[in-house]
Amino acid sequence: MSNLLEVSHLTKDYGSFKLDDVSFALPGGTILGLIGENGAGKSTTIKCILNLIRRDGGDITVFGLDNLKQERAVKARIGVVLDESTFHDSLTAPQVGKILSRLYPSWDGALYQSYLEKFGLAGKKQVKAFSKGMKMKLSIAAAFSTRPQLLILDEATSGLDPVVRDEILDELLSFISDEEHAVLMSSHITSDLEKAADYIVYLHKGRVAVSGAKDELLDSYGKLVCSRSELAEVDPALLVGTRVGQFGCEALVRDRHVFARRCPGLTVDPVTLEDIMVFTVKGDAK
Repeated sequence: MSNLLEVSHLTKDYGSFKLDDVSFALPGGTILGLIGENGAGKSTTIKCILNLIRRDGGDITVFGLDNLKQERAVKARIGVVLDESTFHDSLTAPQVGKILSRLYPSWDGALYQSYLEKFGLAGKKQVKAFSKGMKMKLSIAAAFSTRPQLLILDEATSGLDPVVRDEILDELLSFISDEEHAVLMSSHITSDLEKAADYIVYLHKGRVAVSGAKDELLDSYGKLVCSRSELAEVDPALLVGTRVGQFGCEALVRDRHVFARRCPGLTVDPVTLEDIMVFTVKGDAK
Protein backbone atom coordinates (compact mmCIF):
# COMPACT_ATOMS: atom_id res chain seq x y z
CA MET A 1 0.00 0.00 0.00
CA SER A 2 1.22 3.53 -0.75
CA ASN A 3 1.62 6.32 1.79
CA LEU A 4 -1.02 9.03 1.66
CA LEU A 5 1.01 11.22 4.03
CA GLU A 6 4.75 11.46 4.62
CA VAL A 7 6.33 13.79 7.18
CA SER A 8 10.15 13.91 7.01
CA HIS A 9 12.43 15.66 9.52
CA LEU A 10 9.82 18.30 10.33
CA THR A 11 11.02 21.17 12.52
CA LYS A 12 9.33 24.28 13.87
CA ASP A 13 11.12 26.46 16.40
CA TYR A 14 9.11 28.86 18.57
CA GLY A 15 12.03 29.62 20.88
CA SER A 16 10.30 28.35 24.02
CA PHE A 17 9.28 25.16 22.19
CA LYS A 18 10.73 23.28 19.25
CA LEU A 19 9.20 20.59 17.09
CA ASP A 20 12.39 18.70 16.37
CA ASP A 21 13.05 16.24 13.53
CA VAL A 22 9.60 14.63 13.45
CA SER A 23 9.16 11.91 10.83
CA PHE A 24 6.38 9.42 10.15
CA ALA A 25 4.29 7.98 7.33
CA LEU A 26 0.61 7.15 7.00
CA PRO A 27 -0.23 4.34 4.55
CA GLY A 28 -3.59 4.17 2.81
CA GLY A 29 -6.23 2.05 4.51
CA THR A 30 -4.93 2.80 7.99
CA ILE A 31 -5.44 5.02 11.04
CA LEU A 32 -2.43 6.68 12.68
CA GLY A 33 -2.81 7.85 16.26
CA LEU A 34 -0.77 10.89 17.27
CA ILE A 35 -0.41 10.93 21.05
CA GLY A 36 1.46 13.01 23.60
CA GLU A 37 0.97 15.23 26.62
CA ASN A 38 -0.30 18.81 26.31
CA GLY A 39 2.29 20.93 24.55
CA ALA A 40 4.10 17.96 23.04
CA GLY A 41 3.66 19.21 19.48
CA LYS A 42 0.61 17.32 18.17
CA SER A 43 -1.36 20.39 17.05
CA THR A 44 1.78 22.05 15.72
CA THR A 45 2.45 19.00 13.56
CA ILE A 46 -1.10 19.03 12.20
CA LYS A 47 -0.96 22.77 11.52
CA CYS A 48 2.25 22.25 9.54
CA ILE A 49 0.61 19.49 7.50
CA LEU A 50 -2.30 21.83 6.74
CA ASN A 51 0.11 24.72 6.07
CA LEU A 52 -1.60 26.84 8.72
CA ILE A 53 1.86 27.65 10.06
CA ARG A 54 5.15 27.70 8.18
CA ARG A 55 7.62 24.98 9.07
CA ASP A 56 11.28 25.82 9.59
CA GLY A 57 12.59 22.62 8.04
CA GLY A 58 11.69 19.22 6.68
CA ASP A 59 9.33 18.00 3.99
CA ILE A 60 5.64 17.08 3.94
CA THR A 61 4.01 15.27 1.05
CA VAL A 62 0.30 14.43 0.88
CA PHE A 63 -0.89 12.07 -1.89
CA GLY A 64 2.64 12.41 -3.25
CA LEU A 65 2.23 16.20 -3.58
CA ASP A 66 4.22 18.89 -1.80
CA ASN A 67 1.87 20.50 0.74
CA LEU A 68 3.34 23.97 0.05
CA LYS A 69 3.84 24.03 -3.71
CA GLN A 70 0.59 22.18 -4.41
CA GLU A 71 -1.43 23.37 -1.42
CA ARG A 72 -4.75 23.86 -3.22
CA ALA A 73 -4.69 20.37 -4.77
CA VAL A 74 -3.76 18.82 -1.42
CA LYS A 75 -6.42 20.59 0.63
CA ALA A 76 -9.12 19.70 -1.88
CA ARG A 77 -8.68 16.07 -0.84
CA ILE A 78 -8.42 16.52 2.95
CA GLY A 79 -11.19 16.62 5.54
CA VAL A 80 -10.46 18.25 8.91
CA VAL A 81 -12.27 17.91 12.24
CA LEU A 82 -11.15 20.03 15.20
CA ASP A 83 -12.01 19.73 18.89
CA GLU A 84 -14.48 22.63 18.69
CA SER A 85 -17.34 23.23 16.27
CA THR A 86 -16.60 25.94 13.69
CA PHE A 87 -20.23 26.38 12.61
CA HIS A 88 -22.24 29.48 13.56
CA ASP A 89 -24.61 28.94 16.48
CA SER A 90 -27.67 30.27 14.63
CA LEU A 91 -27.46 27.73 11.79
CA THR A 92 -29.26 24.42 11.54
CA ALA A 93 -27.48 21.33 10.22
CA PRO A 94 -29.27 21.48 6.83
CA GLN A 95 -28.28 25.15 6.51
CA VAL A 96 -24.65 24.22 7.21
CA GLY A 97 -24.86 21.79 4.31
CA LYS A 98 -26.21 24.44 1.92
CA ILE A 99 -23.32 26.77 2.76
CA LEU A 100 -20.65 24.09 2.45
CA SER A 101 -22.07 22.87 -0.87
CA ARG A 102 -21.08 26.23 -2.38
CA LEU A 103 -17.54 26.00 -1.00
CA TYR A 104 -16.54 22.45 -1.93
CA PRO A 105 -16.72 21.26 -5.57
CA SER A 106 -16.67 17.65 -4.35
CA TRP A 107 -19.55 18.16 -1.88
CA ASP A 108 -21.94 15.19 -1.74
CA GLY A 109 -25.31 16.48 -0.58
CA ALA A 110 -26.94 13.05 -0.54
CA LEU A 111 -24.17 11.65 1.64
CA TYR A 112 -24.44 14.62 4.00
CA GLN A 113 -28.20 14.13 4.33
CA SER A 114 -27.72 10.45 5.07
CA TYR A 115 -25.29 11.32 7.89
CA LEU A 116 -27.69 13.90 9.32
CA GLU A 117 -30.43 11.30 9.45
CA LYS A 118 -28.08 8.66 10.87
CA PHE A 119 -26.86 11.03 13.59
CA GLY A 120 -30.29 12.51 14.34
CA LEU A 121 -29.32 16.02 13.14
CA ALA A 122 -31.75 16.55 10.26
CA GLY A 123 -34.23 18.70 12.18
CA LYS A 124 -34.51 22.47 12.67
CA LYS A 125 -32.58 22.64 15.93
CA GLN A 126 -29.85 25.30 15.85
CA VAL A 127 -26.19 24.48 16.45
CA LYS A 128 -26.24 26.46 19.72
CA ALA A 129 -28.73 23.92 21.10
CA PHE A 130 -26.53 20.94 20.16
CA SER A 131 -24.64 18.95 22.78
CA LYS A 132 -20.89 18.61 22.34
CA GLY A 133 -21.44 15.14 20.91
CA MET A 134 -23.99 16.41 18.39
CA LYS A 135 -21.63 19.21 17.30
CA MET A 136 -18.87 16.67 16.77
CA LYS A 137 -21.17 14.43 14.74
CA LEU A 138 -22.06 17.45 12.58
CA SER A 139 -18.37 18.15 12.01
CA ILE A 140 -17.77 14.50 11.11
CA ALA A 141 -20.74 14.51 8.71
CA ALA A 142 -19.47 17.68 7.02
CA ALA A 143 -15.91 16.35 6.72
CA PHE A 144 -17.04 13.04 5.20
CA SER A 145 -19.36 14.80 2.77
CA THR A 146 -16.48 16.58 1.04
CA ARG A 147 -15.41 13.09 -0.08
CA PRO A 148 -11.83 13.39 1.28
CA GLN A 149 -9.08 10.82 0.88
CA LEU A 150 -7.37 11.86 4.09
CA LEU A 151 -9.23 12.75 7.26
CA ILE A 152 -7.41 14.67 10.02
CA LEU A 153 -8.89 14.85 13.51
CA ASP A 154 -7.23 17.05 16.15
CA GLU A 155 -8.51 16.01 19.61
CA ALA A 156 -11.93 15.60 18.03
CA THR A 157 -13.17 12.99 20.53
CA SER A 158 -12.09 14.79 23.71
CA GLY A 159 -14.96 15.47 26.10
CA LEU A 160 -17.33 13.07 24.37
CA ASP A 161 -19.07 10.24 26.17
CA PRO A 162 -17.98 6.65 25.40
CA VAL A 163 -21.08 5.86 23.31
CA VAL A 164 -20.56 8.82 20.95
CA ARG A 165 -16.82 8.11 20.72
CA ASP A 166 -17.55 4.51 19.79
CA GLU A 167 -19.96 5.64 17.05
CA ILE A 168 -17.30 7.94 15.60
CA LEU A 169 -14.65 5.21 15.72
CA ASP A 170 -16.98 2.92 13.78
CA GLU A 171 -17.35 5.60 11.10
CA LEU A 172 -13.57 6.00 10.86
CA LEU A 173 -13.05 2.25 10.52
CA SER A 174 -15.64 2.17 7.74
CA PHE A 175 -13.93 5.14 6.05
CA ILE A 176 -10.58 3.31 5.77
CA SER A 177 -12.05 -0.01 4.67
CA ASP A 178 -10.17 0.33 1.37
CA GLU A 179 -6.60 1.45 0.75
CA GLU A 180 -7.69 4.74 -0.83
CA HIS A 181 -8.43 6.49 2.48
CA ALA A 182 -6.56 7.12 5.72
CA VAL A 183 -7.01 8.91 9.04
CA LEU A 184 -4.57 10.93 11.13
CA MET A 185 -6.03 11.27 14.61
CA SER A 186 -4.52 13.09 17.57
CA SER A 187 -6.09 12.19 20.90
CA HIS A 188 -5.53 12.10 24.65
CA ILE A 189 -7.90 9.15 24.87
CA THR A 190 -5.45 6.34 24.25
CA SER A 191 -8.09 3.66 24.76
CA ASP A 192 -9.81 4.87 21.57
CA LEU A 193 -6.57 4.51 19.65
CA GLU A 194 -6.05 1.02 21.05
CA LYS A 195 -9.39 0.10 19.47
CA ALA A 196 -8.95 1.76 16.11
CA ALA A 197 -5.37 2.81 15.30
CA ASP A 198 -2.99 0.80 13.16
CA TYR A 199 0.05 2.98 13.87
CA ILE A 200 1.10 5.16 16.80
CA VAL A 201 3.42 8.18 16.95
CA TYR A 202 4.12 9.41 20.48
CA LEU A 203 5.44 12.96 20.65
CA HIS A 204 7.24 14.02 23.83
CA LYS A 205 8.72 17.52 24.16
CA GLY A 206 8.57 18.04 20.41
CA ARG A 207 10.34 14.83 19.43
CA VAL A 208 9.19 11.36 18.43
CA ALA A 209 9.65 9.26 21.56
CA VAL A 210 7.98 6.08 20.31
CA SER A 211 6.54 5.11 16.94
CA GLY A 212 5.48 1.99 15.13
CA ALA A 213 2.65 -0.42 14.45
CA LYS A 214 0.30 -0.33 17.45
CA ASP A 215 0.05 -4.09 17.88
CA GLU A 216 3.83 -4.48 17.69
CA LEU A 217 4.37 -1.77 20.31
CA LEU A 218 1.85 -3.30 22.70
CA ASP A 219 3.45 -6.71 22.17
CA SER A 220 7.01 -5.47 22.65
CA TYR A 221 6.61 -3.37 25.79
CA GLY A 222 5.56 -4.79 29.13
CA LYS A 223 4.90 -3.66 32.70
CA LEU A 224 6.92 -5.11 35.54
CA VAL A 225 5.36 -5.19 39.01
CA CYS A 226 7.84 -6.20 41.70
CA SER A 227 9.42 -5.40 45.06
CA ARG A 228 12.18 -2.83 45.59
CA SER A 229 14.75 -5.55 46.10
CA GLU A 230 13.74 -7.25 42.85
CA LEU A 231 13.86 -3.95 40.96
CA ALA A 232 17.36 -3.31 42.28
CA GLU A 233 18.54 -6.53 40.61
CA VAL A 234 17.24 -5.55 37.16
CA ASP A 235 19.58 -4.02 34.58
CA PRO A 236 18.32 -0.41 34.13
CA ALA A 237 19.01 -0.70 30.40
CA LEU A 238 16.04 -3.07 30.17
CA LEU A 239 13.67 -0.47 31.60
CA VAL A 240 12.23 2.79 30.26
CA GLY A 241 10.86 4.34 33.46
CA THR A 242 9.95 3.28 36.99
CA ARG A 243 7.40 4.12 39.66
CA VAL A 244 8.42 3.30 43.24
CA GLY A 245 5.62 3.16 45.83
CA GLN A 246 5.25 2.27 49.47
CA PHE A 247 4.10 -1.27 48.78
CA GLY A 248 5.88 -2.10 45.53
CA CYS A 249 7.37 -0.94 42.26
CA GLU A 250 6.28 -0.72 38.65
CA ALA A 251 8.45 -0.29 35.58
CA LEU A 252 8.04 -0.18 31.81
CA VAL A 253 10.01 -2.97 30.18
CA ARG A 254 11.53 -1.99 26.84
CA ASP A 255 11.39 -5.48 25.26
CA ARG A 256 9.46 -7.99 27.30
CA HIS A 257 10.74 -10.95 25.29
CA VAL A 258 14.38 -10.06 26.00
CA PHE A 259 13.44 -9.30 29.60
CA ALA A 260 11.85 -12.73 30.01
CA ARG A 261 15.12 -14.39 28.97
CA ARG A 262 17.26 -12.16 31.20
CA CYS A 263 14.93 -12.19 34.23
CA PRO A 264 12.92 -15.44 34.06
CA GLY A 265 11.82 -15.19 37.69
CA LEU A 266 9.92 -11.91 37.23
CA THR A 267 6.47 -11.53 35.70
CA VAL A 268 5.76 -8.92 33.04
CA ASP A 269 2.16 -7.85 32.39
CA PRO A 270 0.68 -6.45 29.15
CA VAL A 271 0.75 -2.66 28.73
CA THR A 272 -1.57 0.02 27.44
CA LEU A 273 -0.61 3.04 25.35
CA GLU A 274 -1.15 5.12 28.46
CA ASP A 275 1.45 3.01 30.30
CA ILE A 276 3.95 3.66 27.51
CA MET A 277 3.28 7.42 27.69
CA VAL A 278 3.46 7.71 31.49
CA PHE A 279 6.57 5.62 32.01
CA THR A 280 8.41 7.19 29.06
CA VAL A 281 7.89 10.59 30.70
CA LYS A 282 9.14 9.20 34.01
CA GLY A 283 12.22 7.77 32.31
CA ASP A 284 12.92 11.07 30.59
CA ALA A 285 12.70 12.91 33.93
CA LYS A 286 15.57 10.94 35.49
